[in-house]
Amino acid sequence: MINWIPFSDGEYLVEQALLFAGQDRAVSVEDVIVEVYSNRQGRRYLRGRGRVRNILMVELLEDSDDLDLLLDFGEEFKFLLKEPNLQVGMVFSPDVKSALQFTPRIPWRQIQQTEFGEILSGLQILSD
Repeated sequence: MINWIPFSDGEYLVEQALLFAGQDRAVSVEDVIVEVYSNRQGRRYLRGRGRVRNILMVELLEDSDDLDLLLDFGEEFKFLLKEPNLQVGMVFSPDVKSALQFTPRIPWRQIQQTEFGEILSGLQILSD
């Protein structure tokens, strides 16, 4: 699947983003922006950034090293990104949020509102 990204080049705000391990615990990622860009041959790529509370992400990683990312752009645009490449700051103070960057390892999968709701209802969102 060469162009699996259904958006044109540009930056897109994400209404809700959750990193989760398995099907039970999650961490909110705030202020998420996804950038879509193309190379000279017209192949599209994406990368994203947001902010996450590191101490909660460490707690999530105690469950699993394999984290998935749930992205809600609004309306019917909901996606599941399996085990993306993640880069995050290394500050572990309880009150600090740091930058999180992500890129896909494999194409994301668009999901229906019902599946999105099922995943969301099964998650315990970690907080302070």
